[in-house]
Amino acid sequence: MARQLDEQIAGRFPVGRRLRVLDVGMGRGAQALRLARLGHQVTGVEQDATMIAAAREAVAREPEGIRERVRLVQGDGRDTGVHFLPGSFDVVLCHAVLMYVEEPDPLVAGLARMLAPGGLLSLLVRNGDALAMRPGLTGDWAGALAAFDTTAYRNRLGLDVRADRLASLTATLAGIAAPLHAWYGVRVFTDTAAGDAAIPDDLSTLLAVEERAGRTDPYRGVAALLHLCGVRG
Repeated sequence: MARQLDEQIAGRFPVGRRLRVLDVGMGRGAQALRLARLGHQVTGVEQDATMIAAAREAVAREPEGIRERVRLVQGDGRDTGVHFLPGSFDVVLCHAVLMYVEEPDPLVAGLARMLAPGGLLSLLVRNGDALAMRPGLTGDWAGALAAFDTTAYRNRLGLDVRADRLASLTATLAGIAAPLHAWYGVRVFTDTAAGDAAIPDDLSTLLAVEERAGRTDPYRGVAALLHLCGVRG
């Protein structure tokens, strides 16, 4: 996903330009710190106290020049309008958040309002068109059959959450003046890997395969996650 995001940033902004990045639902801050290390000014928003504490610790371990480029805000991603003016950011990230939001459209609309004209909105969501893949590949035939007709599922944390279909999010992005520019699949072949699996010796080859599949039909359509990139008109 990081490679996909970098590809979109490189295609939209001049090389060397320091971008204003908003990362909503930043978790422990891995993506925010990666972009700060690349020279961008990053604001991270996270509601969970444990997560934002971990992010603060991670930022504190960075050199001063990187720490200066990161601002952390504890808050709900649906309240971006409380903290920031419209058009304040060149790039807005919202990765692995929408599955926990019952009504995602208002959140996505609020994120789009944070973008300057020509800005990039990056969403990572559970693929509602491929929910039967994981249970099917693990031999849970009853679970696979049930998954065809729903966007609800139970994640690996045991939480009941929701997925998004590509067509629905495409329509949402068009309706908020940030139409879909590109989309990718994420975790096409590796979704059923155990969470504690050892890093394989051929990791670079694995990543190359996933990256290729994530941009290639029909593989990307059955990925566990979808990475959607909209552009503010």
